[in-house]
Amino acid sequence: MGNTAVAKLGTVVLDCPDPDALARFYAELLGGEPKGGDDAWVDLDGYEGTPLAFQKAPGFVPPRWPAPEGSQQFHLDLTVDDLDAAEERALALGAKPLDAADRGRSWRVYADPAGHPFCLCAC
Repeated sequence: MGNTAVAKLGTVVLDCPDPDALARFYAELLGGEPKGGDDAWVDLDGYEGTPLAFQKAPGFVPPRWPAPEGSQQFHLDLTVDDLDAAEERALALGAKPLDAADRGRSWRVYADPAGHPFCLCAC
């Protein structure tokens, strides 16, 4: 009995109220350029990593972190060389700290401007 994959991961798509604004946030954080044809979908083009896209979601409600019950659904782990410098840049771009108080850890948790959790990891 073999382990034959049915599919491969193509793109991670984040639902949000403003795809262009969120794409610009991640372009500044990860590199690349927002590329989209309309206000409903924007791709992050030209950066190294798993493809990211941003989709307009009417009635979007951001995940809660930490969730009192259940789970946060998912989060992005972003690898950085300098945690303090990456934190400063992410905050300047509009990220909000969710759990960045423990300065002794090699990771810190933030929310992007639409409320999706992500970690900066110097691991």
